[in-house]
Formats: sequence, C-alpha cells, structure tokens
Amino acid sequence: MSSAPEIRPFTVEFSEADLSDLRARIEATRFPEKETVTDQSQGTQLATIQELARYWAEEYDWRKVEAKLNSYPQFITEIDGLDIHFLHVRSKHEDALPLIVTHGWPGSVVEQLKIIEPLTNPTAHGGDAADAFHVIIPSMPGYGFSGKPDAKGWDPKRIARAWGELMSRLGYTKYAAQGGDWGAIVTDLMGAQEPDGLVGIHTNMPGVIPANIDGALAKGDPLPEGLSLSDEEQAAVEQLDFVYRHVYYAYIMGSRPQSLTALADSPVGLAAFMLDHDAASLALITRAFDGVSEGLSRDDVLDNITLFWLTNTGVSAARLYAENTTPFFGVNNVKLPVAVSVFPDELYQAPKSWAEQAYPNLVHYNRLPKGGHFAAWEQPETLVNEVRTGLRSLR
Repeated sequence: MSSAPEIRPFTVEFSEADLSDLRARIEATRFPEKETVTDQSQGTQLATIQELARYWAEEYDWRKVEAKLNSYPQFITEIDGLDIHFLHVRSKHEDALPLIVTHGWPGSVVEQLKIIEPLTNPTAHGGDAADAFHVIIPSMPGYGFSGKPDAKGWDPKRIARAWGELMSRLGYTKYAAQGGDWGAIVTDLMGAQEPDGLVGIHTNMPGVIPANIDGALAKGDPLPEGLSLSDEEQAAVEQLDFVYRHVYYAYIMGSRPQSLTALADSPVGLAAFMLDHDAASLALITRAFDGVSEGLSRDDVLDNITLFWLTNTGVSAARLYAENTTPFFGVNNVKLPVAVSVFPDELYQAPKSWAEQAYPNLVHYNRLPKGGHFAAWEQPETLVNEVRTGLRSLR
C-alpha cells in the first residue's frame, strides 16, 4: 500500500553570498538614457529605477521579510509531479472557514502577508471570532518556492485542479477560495470545476465580460452591432480597450518568454519590467520611491522583486502567460456562490449587471472607494473586510 503524499516543512534561507551577489549586480547596472517624454507612457522612468536601485543596494534589508515569512508555517508537497510551496496558518478559532488565497503576476506569497493575521485572528483586528479563517497561500508553479515546470501543461486549469487536491490533502472538507490577477482566474476556474469541499469564491478581478464584447476588444475589432450598454458597461468597455492595447508585457511573456533571459541576469532589469504592470500601479510605486507611501512602501515593492530574483523565477513565472488559454476577463460558468469586490484602480471596474449575468449565484457585490490591482497588498484592511462580508453567508 502506498503512503499518503508527504507534506514537508519549509524554511526560507538564502546565504549572505546570494545577497552580496545581488548588491554587486545592482551596483554594476548599466542604465539607459532618460526617456524622451515627461510621463510614464514609455514605461518605468529612469529616475524611478535609479532611486529603486540606490535604495535596494544601500538600505534595503531582505532579512526582515525572510523572518516574516519564516514566522508562519510553510510547507512543500508534490502535486501532479511538481513541488508546491504554501503557507498554512490555522486560526485559534476551530470553527474558522479554510480559505485558499492565490496571488498573481508580478506577485508572490509576499502579496498576501498583510492579510494573514487579520483573517486568522479577527478578534485582534476589528472582527469577531465568527469571521475567522484558516489561511492557505500557495506559490503558483514557476513562482517563488514552488517547482518550475520542465514541460508544457501547467495552465490555470491545471493549477486550479492542483489547489483542489491541496485542500483535500490538508483534510479540509469545506472551504472557500480567493484571488486577484492570475489568482482570480485560478479561483474562477476552481469555482467552475467545483472540487469537493469548495463552497464559494471571492474575487477582486472578476471574469464577467460577455464573450462577444471580450472577443472584439481582445482582437481590436469594433464591438458587435446593436449593443445597448449602460454608462457603467460603456466605461468598462473603454477601460478594457485601453488594457488590451497596453498590456505589452503579457504579449511578450505569452509568446516569447524564453527571450526574457535578461530577467535572470539583471536584478534592475527584472525590477523595471515588473514595475510596469499597469498605469495606476506604476504611478503608485513611483510615488513610493519619491517618498510618498500610499499603501505600498519601498520595502513592500522590493520584498517581492527580491523574492523573484533570489528564486530566479522571472522567466519561469512568465511562462504561465504562454500556457494560458483562458480569457483574462471572460466568463467561466461558475455556478457556486461568488463574492465580488470592485476596486477603482483595477484594470477595469466590473459592472454589477455583468457580474449578475456571469455569476448566477452572486452573493456579494461592492464597489470600493480606494485601491487598485494588488488589493491585498495595497489595501489589506479593505480586502479583509470584503472577504469577511462576502463569504459570511457560506459558513
């Protein structure tokens, strides 16, 4: 008889030699000339990346986030032939609802560190014991401390199936799922697959765009004739049109990930590429390196980039875009209960009308006054409240 798959304890530990090599590479950076415009239309601006590099080499302390990660129980287990790393933080409240939280790109488990304690220990963070969650945060394949696939096939659908297996392996017979960015797509697909025990999902980047609209926007074609759109829907169309015309990083990673070898060779090159995810996030991070912290600090940003550098996952993470065949914002036929939180600086603000069509069992929809694409990272208190409220009826 074969034994149950092993779940192995894991500790983050990089050598001083690794950190010295990082600093040396930062200090040896050859920068390009200044951009020829006065805004961010050409990407990460020279002044921002130079200040990032200076702070990274002279003041930043990786050991702080390493200690934070190691303050939580971490594990690795093999699923479908690949090692999967995850944090598993149980609440002291035994009736807590298990919750698997999935990050996106250019993210990692670092994105969710701020929400762990409020979710697991609500009585110490403005909530009540009935709001408690056991929190599981995996690193996606090719990201962080999870294994790097050496063959094609690890797409979001397979990741969603792996997460169902992970929750089963941990002994959870009733749980919920949450995610943003790629994590939203994986979470949506979990909702569609309905693994045993999954009772509902929460998303902060919902997949609700009608197929005829999404298809036209993705191809740059005119919208189908005869559409009658509300003001909210028209605004979403305009936002999505902008996204599809400007997510060049996704097209590069989706078609030529192996050509991004520079991401494995230059830490500052990796940083410049990772910062340029979307206009609102880039502006927020730029302000952070100008000395104005509005949810993300310099250390927050560099914690995540340094994790990518030390694990050499710039290219392996990029391959997820090449694997994907699921529309980024399209409908995935989720019948389970769904809670939706809409942040104003997200790539697009999902209209309630589309959310109701995409999710026939929509149990929560709320438009927030502040926050963007990396909600758990930027606005942890707001996201925690949304998760508590959105999933409360599923306990």
